[in-house]
Amino acid sequence: MEKLKETTKSKPSILSSLTAMDKCRAVLSVWTEKSKPTQVCKELGVKWTILMHWQNRAMEGMLQALEPRRNLEKGSALSPRLLEMMEKREKNLLTRSAKKQGDRLEMRLASIAAKKDQKSVESAKPQQKE
Repeated sequence: MEKLKETTKSKPSILSSLTAMDKCRAVLSVWTEKSKPTQVCKELGVKWTILMHWQNRAMEGMLQALEPRRNLEKGSALSPRLLEMMEKREKNLLTRSAKKQGDRLEMRLASIAAKKDQKSVESAKPQQKE
């Protein structure tokens, strides 16, 4: 009997080979607008969601590092004001992305309706005999 080839091979994770410095450079290049997020993702071979996760963690770390030490001793990493600001920002981003998707959907539906109207007008024209 022949041995069957292994169908599931685990390839080494690119994420495990990236250092914290690589991740910092990636986030900072996006924040300073030196590179677009898609470009960074392609260069590093990571998904967009991973890059967004790095950006969120970097922002939280930066806010935590800049928070006065006495607030950190109390156990709260972020002040309530900063938490509220971050929640509002996240809500705005979600609302904006939903609006964009809704706009695209409405445009697509309108174009489909226009095509249907055009076809019905063409089919309603009497065919002329020669």
